Amino acid sequence: MRPKALAIGCAALATAVVLSGCGSGTTSGGKTKLTIGLFGNFGYAELLKEYASTHPDVEITDRTASYSDHHKNLAAHLATNNGAADIEAVDTGYINQFKATPDKFVDFNTKGGDQLEDRWLPWKWEASLSKDGKQIGYGTDIGGLAICYRRDLLQKAGLPADRDQVAALWPTWQDFIAAGKRFQTNAPEGVKWFDGGPTVLNAIVGQASVGYYDKSDKITVGDNKEIKAGWDLVVDGVQAGLSAKLLYSTPVWNTGFKQGQFATVTCPAWQMAKIKDQAPDAAGKWDVTSVPGGGGNWGGSYLTVPKQGKNVDKAVELAAWLTAPEQQARVFTTSGLLPSTPKLYDDPAIVGYKNPFFNDAPVGKLFTDAAKKLQPQYQGPKAGDIQTAIGNAMQRVEQGKQNGEESWRQFVADVQK
Repeated sequence: MRPKALAIGCAALATAVVLSGCGSGTTSGGKTKLTIGLFGNFGYAELLKEYASTHPDVEITDRTASYSDHHKNLAAHLATNNGAADIEAVDTGYINQFKATPDKFVDFNTKGGDQLEDRWLPWKWEASLSKDGKQIGYGTDIGGLAICYRRDLLQKAGLPADRDQVAALWPTWQDFIAAGKRFQTNAPEGVKWFDGGPTVLNAIVGQASVGYYDKSDKITVGDNKEIKAGWDLVVDGVQAGLSAKLLYSTPVWNTGFKQGQFATVTCPAWQMAKIKDQAPDAAGKWDVTSVPGGGGNWGGSYLTVPKQGKNVDKAVELAAWLTAPEQQARVFTTSGLLPSTPKLYDDPAIVGYKNPFFNDAPVGKLFTDAAKKLQPQYQGPKAGDIQTAIGNAMQRVEQGKQNGEESWRQFVADVQK
């Protein structure tokens, strides 16, 4: 899915019933205890309560960590064969890394998964298949791309607020930066055009024909002209004073939403839940429109079941239920996470869904249209780590520690090591 929550530790968040530890097993009442490890708001709170109520022999708890910590912890738990949750979420940026060791996970194809393949977009199913054909993950959401923006802040700066007129401001990313320069000349005091360079850059990278890796798992960043052009464009925006200099998925970024410190933010579908969580009093002020360049993807996740669990069959059953079309539809209408189930893209209840928090934006049509056009980008083994590294590199520019070229050269050198 996405880097969102920052609560770290075993008991970061308890859902459904009492959290009584990190391991799986049975409780004193004889129930099967299942844990699910997440890294943000997957929209599962009510679903887990419902599942527990219809399966009285099961007790479910979740633990939520930051994006980076979650994946680092999972790698450590797999290496030591101890400490993993019964179900572990894995982001698209890390799925290649983990499917390289399929022996650490339950092969869903041996548990009936081969009969469920048609649930998912073909590329979503294939992305979590190991080279020897083992299926380690059931797909949750896909990212898609849009732009979320503050209507009131654009109006105060003399720009239009209507979502169609706003989209017309930025058919390309160059136009997006140009619109930001117009905004900044009359911006409300203390407000910047976008939250931070790394967020904008991630969207541009997500639209590239080739990302951080080619399909032979060769790292491309040293000679990837699309990514370098995107880097240069965002650096130009940073130098023009358009950035609030906030790194996504950090406490100060969360505060930025609360205080209205920026007017636009790159908005994969899952971002809507983040905005609503962090700025609940801003309902109606936010809106959603199409992204510059059209299409693209940022994020999307999978549910895996590590073999070290004590109750793998019941964990597999829960993972299959959570990722079924019915549950994916409910997660979309409650939390905004875009389903990876194509049968839903023509469902009137999904296509016609408007989000009241975002000024009744027609997010159902906007994101399902984006999903139909989405051309999946290959993700190499350490794509998530490279995404973190390029974000840190852009932060060095924003903080004045290096200029754009210096930081780019260090980024490339660091990645190639």
